[in-house]
Amino acid sequence: MAFGVEGAGSGLSVPPARRGGRPSRQEAEQIRERILTVATELFLAQGYGATSIEAVAQGARMSKRTFYHRFRDKAELFEAVVHRILSQLRPADTARLFDGGSLEQTLLRLARLALDAALSPQAIALQRLIWSEAARFPELVAIIDGEGSRRYAIDGIATLLARHIAGLADADARFAAEQFLQMVVSLPQRRALGPGAEMTAGERKAWSENTVGLFLRGCRA
Repeated sequence: MAFGVEGAGSGLSVPPARRGGRPSRQEAEQIRERILTVATELFLAQGYGATSIEAVAQGARMSKRTFYHRFRDKAELFEAVVHRILSQLRPADTARLFDGGSLEQTLLRLARLALDAALSPQAIALQRLIWSEAARFPELVAIIDGEGSRRYAIDGIATLLARHIAGLADADARFAAEQFLQMVVSLPQRRALGPGAEMTAGERKAWSENTVGLFLRGCRA
């Protein structure tokens, strides 16, 4: 996926801003989406520090005043971009992810979904941005942590483990859930971020199956 910017061959199509009068609710939503579309491309292509509110407003073809009616500052804009990206990666019916099938089948389904999301182009670009700029902008880590997707997944997996594995204390179930996500995602994502070839579809499938098998043997021991 290309992360071009407006005016530099990105192909980004931004409709002209509405002139005069108070925008309707639908128009207000379209303005917000236009801002987020431009901001997402700029953040992921140029980084957080190099992206200015002026550039976002110019790319969205609106005044800075119009921008500030929607977002207080760049950090709030980035938070909205992160929420938008993760919402697009999240399955529509998350409640049903933890139901249906055996523990092994459910964990395998979760592992495949987590791996597909973590290795998507936008997720990799976002992770690269965080790693490269977190030291200068520590608020970025707080924004990612505050979004809640990882916390929701850990809570769901911990509940699942406690329900299926007798004698597993709540604290141990949560610790195991955190380790499970780390086992599934960490190395494949590191390969995608660094030098070397990304995992093929076959390698992802084998990785998910082997990780779930190893994890369950450890839990049941």
